[in-house]
Amino acid sequence: MSDATRAILASWSVEFWPALFAAVAITVYWRGWRGLHQSMGRRFPRWRLASFIAGVSVCWIALASPLDAFAGLLLQVHMVQHVLLMMVGPPLILLAAPGIPMLRGLPHTIRRDWFGPFLASPSVRRIFHFLTHPVFGWTTFVIATWMWHVPALYETAIRDSVWHEIEHAMFMATAFLFWWPVIQPWPSQPVWPRWMLLPYLLAADVQNTLFSAIYVFRESPIYGTYAATPHLLGISTLDDQSAAGAIMWVAGSAVFLVPVALIIKQLLQPRLA
Repeated sequence: MSDATRAILASWSVEFWPALFAAVAITVYWRGWRGLHQSMGRRFPRWRLASFIAGVSVCWIALASPLDAFAGLLLQVHMVQHVLLMMVGPPLILLAAPGIPMLRGLPHTIRRDWFGPFLASPSVRRIFHFLTHPVFGWTTFVIATWMWHVPALYETAIRDSVWHEIEHAMFMATAFLFWWPVIQPWPSQPVWPRWMLLPYLLAADVQNTLFSAIYVFRESPIYGTYAATPHLLGISTLDDQSAAGAIMWVAGSAVFLVPVALIIKQLLQPRLA
């Protein structure tokens, strides 16, 4: 076994609290989905359960696998982690329409005495409506992406585990807000007509392209940490930086443009019928 392979295997970490949270979330969703699948099978088919499990698993892998350990050594690994936390995991979870299954999966007393009154509060509904508005979701998503890649903040997150966890929390939170109006999980209602999500997604793709191009075409290292670390697997700092930009460019464009194509198909269907 090579030293690199040994290091990768040793980098797997099964921290208690993240693993417990993932297991509890999947269990609660499954308990709620099971009853809904029996009574509303067309609304909650098996693929929704699979989507939820996959989404939670993707987020957990991004945080607990060697991706997290090697993100401080290779910028391209950090970008893969970024893609999983902001463009893969959250959309998969939202595709599962998690609200009602998660609520129904909770113990009856907790659902009735705690979450029920809380979610029924007019103030909570107003706050939730504000947070899930497309303008707020798009803005926070873009700000989080650019802000945490400013060299000073990025280097701080690499050195300090607390800031590193805050960074990941912001990535995931803003990703849920961004993808909410795109997926519009049942039983929520859209704020904008469906066609307005086309410029919403295309604008996100444009800013992602600009963001990625900086890494691809920059002729000097952006982050001192990667310039100072050993060249893992013989990859130079600039090649690593260019690869990171290419990952964001290709993966990001695919993630943004696939729903654009699906929305266009939805909009054309009534005319073709």
